[in-house]
Amino acid sequence: MRLLVVEDDKDLNRQIVTALENAGYAVDKAFDGEEGLYLGETEPYDAVILDLGLPKVDGVAVLQGWRRAGKVMPVLILTARDRWSDKVGGFDAGADDYVVKPFHIEELLARVRALLRRAAGHATSELVCGPVRLDTRASRVVVDGNPVKLTSHEYRLLSYLMHHQGRVVSRTELVEHLYDQDFDRDSNTIEVFVGRLRKKLGVEIIETVRGLGYIAAAPEKV
Repeated sequence: MRLLVVEDDKDLNRQIVTALENAGYAVDKAFDGEEGLYLGETEPYDAVILDLGLPKVDGVAVLQGWRRAGKVMPVLILTARDRWSDKVGGFDAGADDYVVKPFHIEELLARVRALLRRAAGHATSELVCGPVRLDTRASRVVVDGNPVKLTSHEYRLLSYLMHHQGRVVSRTELVEHLYDQDFDRDSNTIEVFVGRLRKKLGVEIIETVRGLGYIAAAPEKV
């Protein structure tokens, strides 16, 4: 999953980005509304964390610009403004949730997980595909009750496919959603990670759809 953090406080931005990366996400960052607006319009994000009090372009204006451009990714707004009218203004501009500063990082992570879960149509933080269970809270994967150790890239790939299980996901989409903007992207690496995942999982839940991409689906019972 690929996220964008738009926050002008450099220390807070760094804290949020580090926490998200440690939780297994690919993360891009921006420090003002102008840069955030551009990234949100030109890059495919699974969710955005957006501060309202931004320089150059206010957060509400950024969010309105994204929605006018047809961008539908979930947006969590950060605000030091605790007046109810500011929260209403954020929601009316197209926000999906909000956190008031100061906040606990764990609450922020939980709200991000909930946004991603709802956007993909899942009711709980545990994703299940056949014998494979992925706990988004702990970034933990088990197969038939046995834990499986994955690298960060392998985990991101499995998480994205399981969030969108039952749908064919192209290599291009995977590249766009698994790596941040500074990563040297190469679609050929996806095949490598898929091969490693299949070997580590030991079960056939990732199918190759020739010419189209990959799909996560529970193996058929014999």
